[in-house]
Amino acid sequence: MIDTAFVSYVTVMSITPGPNNLLLAASGVNFGLRRSVPMMLGITLGCVVQCALMTSMLAILLSWMTVVRLPMAAIGCAYLFWLSWKIYRSGSPKEGEKQQPMNMVNGALFQAVNPKAWLMATNVAILFTPPDGNMLHHTLLICIGFALINLPCILVWVVMGDRLRQALRVEWKLKMFNTIMGGMMALTALWLLIGEVRHALN
Repeated sequence: MIDTAFVSYVTVMSITPGPNNLLLAASGVNFGLRRSVPMMLGITLGCVVQCALMTSMLAILLSWMTVVRLPMAAIGCAYLFWLSWKIYRSGSPKEGEKQQPMNMVNGALFQAVNPKAWLMATNVAILFTPPDGNMLHHTLLICIGFALINLPCILVWVVMGDRLRQALRVEWKLKMFNTIMGGMMALTALWLLIGEVRHALN
């Protein structure tokens, strides 16, 4: 169950660009590593909760997901479009402004509308949950394994953003970065939405 295939799958899904990693890179640039840690921990916590739900209630959730998958994806992608607009509009905090990164709770709750996170949790449940044996034991192992792999992978994106922070002190450079990140987030949302529509039509 916790084998090379599991490690490879979770690593690839955790470290490749997606809503979480784009938000973390933007947070690293705009707020630095230390202030982005609660958001990062929340993202891993939210993903672990999804894995726990999917592995412990696989049959029920899969039948439920076929009905609500497209509406959930549409809501999630609409939220991603809104986030991309917020990233695009963000800039250096003006005098007296108190901008804050996402906190741990919001980072965890964001996973509820993150289509990539649901896809990852569903695939982990399908591919790596054995058909028999102690389900609680297997779920616990999967969640621990997932957290241990996911956290270092997403940390890469925060550190990358934090390192870019000094280079982006100039207002126009920060604006350009936020425009690129907002655009990438919007393209990610569009790509996910098109994939879900195609899946629903097949």
